[in-house]
Amino acid sequence: MSELISNQLYVFLIYCLCGIIIGLFFDIFRILRKSFRTPDFVTYIEDIIFWILTGLFLIYIIFTFNNGEIRSYIFVGLGLGILFYLLIFSKFFIKTNVIIIKYLKAIFKKVFEIITYPFKVIIRIFDKLILKNVKKLNTVIIFYVKKCKKDKNFQKNEKEKKDFRKKCRK
Repeated sequence: MSELISNQLYVFLIYCLCGIIIGLFFDIFRILRKSFRTPDFVTYIEDIIFWILTGLFLIYIIFTFNNGEIRSYIFVGLGLGILFYLLIFSKFFIKTNVIIIKYLKAIFKKVFEIITYPFKVIIRIFDKLILKNVKKLNTVIIFYVKKCKKDKNFQKNEKEKKDFRKKCRK
């Protein structure tokens, strides 16, 4: 009889620990939601993923430690473990991890800016040197095209057209 009670107490403590793990896992999802803004659709998917993973974890634990038998003390142990975790560790865990993620995001942003800086400089140089000259050339071409359309005598004479094209190429 004493062995049965000690075994059940052992399994009860295992389920209390599983409740703590589920609370920790839940807080990881809460941290991700606080740190990264996501659309509602992604939040729904995250919720589904949380419940699927939690369910698989519980099924594994129930079959591993209790031979697949569901007892009421399993739910009591899980509930106490989750409650214990949420009341004692949750706030501290969330605050510290949100701060860590905030600093990591800032570091990654700075590294990204440093890596992309040379490309931005090259694009600015390209814009100043090449694109401005292309814009000027485009303006000249548009001017001559408009002139050609307006000048009726120019359109009639083939020799003048050839001469004009030669001037435009120079």
